Amino acid sequence: MIRSLRLVRFALLGLLLAWATPAPAQSFEGLDSSSSKKKKKRGGKSSAKKKRIRGKKHVEEPPAETTPLTATPAETPVVPAETAAPAGPDAPTPSPATAPDPISAPTTPAPAEQPAGGFGLDLSGDAPKGNGQTMTFDAVDVSGKSADRQRLDVAVSLFKNDEYEQAAMAAYELIKDPKLAGLHTEARYVVAKSLYRMGLYHSALGEFSKILAVGPQTKFFKTSLEWLFFISRKTKNEQVILDEIARYANHEFPEKFRNEFRYLLARYHFVRGRALDQVGQPDQADRSFDEVKRLTAMIPRIDPFYPRAKYLEGLSYFRNGSKQRTADARRGDTNMVSAIEAMKEVVRLTRVGTGKTAEQASLDQSLRELAFMQLARTHYGMQQNRFAIFYFNKIERGTTQWLESMFEASWANYRVGQYEQALGNLITLSSPFFREEYFPEALILKAVIYYENCRYRESSLILQDFERTYLPVHDQLELLVKKDMDASEYYSVLAEVQKKNKDGAEKSATDVILERILRLALTDQDLKKTNDSILELEAELDAFGEKGDTFKYSELSKELLEGLKVQRTSLIGKAGIMSKGKLETELIALKQLLANGLRIKFETTSKEKEFLEEQLKAGGKTAIVKKYKYTVAVADDQLYWPYEGEYWRDELGTYQYTLTKGCIERDTANRDIQASESSSL
Repeated sequence: MIRSLRLVRFALLGLLLAWATPAPAQSFEGLDSSSSKKKKKRGGKSSAKKKRIRGKKHVEEPPAETTPLTATPAETPVVPAETAAPAGPDAPTPSPATAPDPISAPTTPAPAEQPAGGFGLDLSGDAPKGNGQTMTFDAVDVSGKSADRQRLDVAVSLFKNDEYEQAAMAAYELIKDPKLAGLHTEARYVVAKSLYRMGLYHSALGEFSKILAVGPQTKFFKTSLEWLFFISRKTKNEQVILDEIARYANHEFPEKFRNEFRYLLARYHFVRGRALDQVGQPDQADRSFDEVKRLTAMIPRIDPFYPRAKYLEGLSYFRNGSKQRTADARRGDTNMVSAIEAMKEVVRLTRVGTGKTAEQASLDQSLRELAFMQLARTHYGMQQNRFAIFYFNKIERGTTQWLESMFEASWANYRVGQYEQALGNLITLSSPFFREEYFPEALILKAVIYYENCRYRESSLILQDFERTYLPVHDQLELLVKKDMDASEYYSVLAEVQKKNKDGAEKSATDVILERILRLALTDQDLKKTNDSILELEAELDAFGEKGDTFKYSELSKELLEGLKVQRTSLIGKAGIMSKGKLETELIALKQLLANGLRIKFETTSKEKEFLEEQLKAGGKTAIVKKYKYTVAVADDQLYWPYEGEYWRDELGTYQYTLTKGCIERDTANRDIQASESSSL
């Protein structure tokens, strides 16, 4: 009896041990990438170091999703303190009321959730259905996720491991399966973010646009709107983003991006208003500029976008003031004063200070220059020339606006009779360092100054030089404009010149003229930005060739390339219209300059003839011009150095022309004539 009891105990013990030991058929946990051990390894020190490195690249991420891609209600996100990346553009900032984006921040699922997906191992394949005794892969999926969801989880895992090409292709396979329509939006979101990480910003924009087109009912609508802002910071031409943002202007943007949205939308209305002015629709343009002022007024002064918004506001007031000065002088002056005050505020806000990044300091410097230029132009338009000169002189030497400020300041100097300073500025503009710059009016101004000082011979020579230089440009412009070409062909002419410049190819005389026309056309900032976008698209098209063969020859790449080509064609058409318009405008301006040159030449010839006749009457005793007295004395911190035709880079912008001869007094000439006549009697 005792022995039989011992046997029963041993049997029970054996059953307990057998029940506690896991069966070999259930050992698939070693293939599960989401096991707790691998999670800890991925979230350890090496992961934190990786995030810090990415943070230095200033890779920007939008805030967290309101609904995560793969998280289920049972999941509780945990980000260990020691693995959190430092604050920066790459660090997501989840809202307390929202779940983190599983693509941006790794999550640790609760023990009850064990997704059965792996890297490169599809455990969700179609397994043969049978009775309960047959082990299938579905039986291993204790998380309760479907096979299709597991495939999306694989794409998410690839993204989190920086395998963006594989992540994009894996998600794209889900999009192409019509049976998985419920996962298409989420999969497209993975594709869009992967393309952004790969530096394919225009392609990413196209995918985010498709998500937005679905409508606000999708859980990724708001975050896709946010991604538009990040792409706008990566592209040279923000206009490609402005159109998309304006399309969803009636939707509420997250608080973090609300002021940036208001600024970008104001930019959209400003560009639209200016275009409406150009096509002769001032009433609609008024509404656009009013919207600019309304939106910019909503941005608080402490916001980083406030200076740029204030600049747009100032331009809007200046436009209204210029328009109303003829109809209602009081309203026009009020708008001009508002424009001036807005630009002064921009100058105050963009002073050099500490605590600014290099990018922000550069942006402030550019904005500050533009504000000074606008202040100078506003005062010049109001006939306050000395104030205009003061603001023109605020532009620092060698900056983007420097040459333009010197040229425009020359006209203000001419108005107040400061001929020597005006001519000194023109000497800088005519130096070999700026041979390719386009300032045809500079020669006209120079001829006018010599004419005003009775230097008729020099004035005639300058006008001859003007005709010799710019008459071929006029003829080539006229030939281009008169051609019945498609809009895109006008841009193609300019693009061909750009290509020759880039390749350093030998240029004919016609190519040199076309190069001047190219520079002329690109003085239009809207055309320049559109041209930059086209070049950016072409660079992105070339970037596909540098990717891995699997991605390069994938169906996803083929579709993206087709989309980029469509964008490029659209932009070329737009650039062609702008190019033709700019060329027509400059042709009219050049015709006017040539006509003015002829008038000056006629006046010069008439005056020269008049003085010669007076000289004959005076028996050759009357001179046309007289010598001026001048001194070489300069301030203590300056050195007089006579100019002998050579140019030194450090001397540019410092020239002072000394007029040694000028007009004689007419009454003196008349007295000489009368004295000569009386003596002959």
